[in-house]
Amino acid sequence: MQVSDGMTEAVLTVGPGHTLRAAAKLMAERKVGAAIVIDPEQPGPGIITERDVVSAIGQGQDPDSETVAEHLSSNLTFAAPNWSLERAAEAMIGGRFRHLLVISGGEIAGVLSMRDIVRCWTTDGASCETGEMEAVSR
Repeated sequence: MQVSDGMTEAVLTVGPGHTLRAAAKLMAERKVGAAIVIDPEQPGPGIITERDVVSAIGQGQDPDSETVAEHLSSNLTFAAPNWSLERAAEAMIGGRFRHLLVISGGEIAGVLSMRDIVRCWTTDGASCETGEMEAVSR
């Protein structure tokens, strides 16, 4: 299966001036874990994730005054629609993130989350090994 088979095409977008609370509210309403950030003053899209919001709040920052622009995820990895889901999963595992922006022809085509991959694999099954993952014990 390919990224295009699992990605969500209707993405949530927010601006860099949205507060963390406003972004979190929109993500909760849409039941998504990330929003694409479109900033006309930046060369490309950004992403704010639930992890970014939780991290800021955990550090004692005020979600009503902190803006999305101050908490964007760094080191974005972009996927192509024709990537295999295995390749996307490897990128996510290697980069320690759970969302990939999917770009086609220089435009945002969608977002692929780890949940999307799991959904596809539980329906279809993985077609190859994705490499070794570190076991975590609690």
